Amino acid sequence: MPPKLAARVRLLQAGDTNKNDPNDAFSVAVAALRSTAKRPVIAEDHAVVLKVWAKRHRDLARARNQACCRLHAVLCDLVPGGIRKEISAGQAARILEQVRPADAVTTARCELAAEFLTDIRRLDAQLRTTNKKLAAAVKASGTSLTGLFGVGPVIAGTVIGDVRQVFRFPSRDHFAAYDGTAPVEVSSGGRKVYRLSLRGNRRLNHAIHMAAITQLRYKHSQGRAYYEKKLAEGKTHKEALRSLKRRISDAIYAALVADARQAAAACSKGPGGQPGNLSVSRAAGSHPAHTSSSDKPLPGLPPPYGPALRQDPPPVSPTERVGTGLGTPRPAEEIRHNH
Repeated sequence: MPPKLAARVRLLQAGDTNKNDPNDAFSVAVAALRSTAKRPVIAEDHAVVLKVWAKRHRDLARARNQACCRLHAVLCDLVPGGIRKEISAGQAARILEQVRPADAVTTARCELAAEFLTDIRRLDAQLRTTNKKLAAAVKASGTSLTGLFGVGPVIAGTVIGDVRQVFRFPSRDHFAAYDGTAPVEVSSGGRKVYRLSLRGNRRLNHAIHMAAITQLRYKHSQGRAYYEKKLAEGKTHKEALRSLKRRISDAIYAALVADARQAAAACSKGPGGQPGNLSVSRAAGSHPAHTSSSDKPLPGLPPPYGPALRQDPPPVSPTERVGTGLGTPRPAEEIRHNH
């Protein structure tokens, strides 16, 4: 059961959310009986492997960023005027070679900077190894997410690891509410007002944000063209970026649904199969040709793809996703820019 439902039961029953084991068990049981959004228990699969290596990559990247910030602070004390730009391990090494310690304080700072430099090089090596393992795991999953412009192994591993089973989301609007790309309605009376959503899975939202930023860096990408179109319509930079993120969310959902249906079809042809794979028919209907949604979809509205809840659309080829504006294959030289 989602922890929020059990917390709501405790809040309505006792007026607070304090918990102990007996009360927690009781609130979970009540929420399980009353909830219509229960998640089935499934065995760990390949998505957990992607989640493990994606988390390892995030942890190493944070540690490297912390070491870089500390090295930058020490170099600012060693070099008059400081260092303005981001610095790499090679640049830091060249700067340290030019420093001639004149006293004990400068010597100590040079030694400390050398230790930070060693940490950065070690973390760089670990990041390269983790990237290789994550890329191999994403390739073994057979996902089509990496066919979207700006989505590399790191983003694909993060998305698949956090989503796991796409049939949890009846429509692309529900998926957008989960990843925080759908605005929330704060209307009052006759006024219809929508604001930026700070809810949802922020890790998944960050992955979509990085894909959007990658698309904006390349003028030939269709995501950049969509962004400029929104600017021409009078939207601000942030509003256009939010529209692009929602568009990417729809494309990711369509790719996940297509992958889930393909996996279900493969399991139905083979002997047996994993429990839960055949439930992907509940993942409604987002056909890749329909991924261009409005800028302000509301998760509470009925899914716009009613017939898709009862029967699956025909199989989708990878070339049909080009219609989303986000499925253009990436040149090989751009893969290294993807996160």
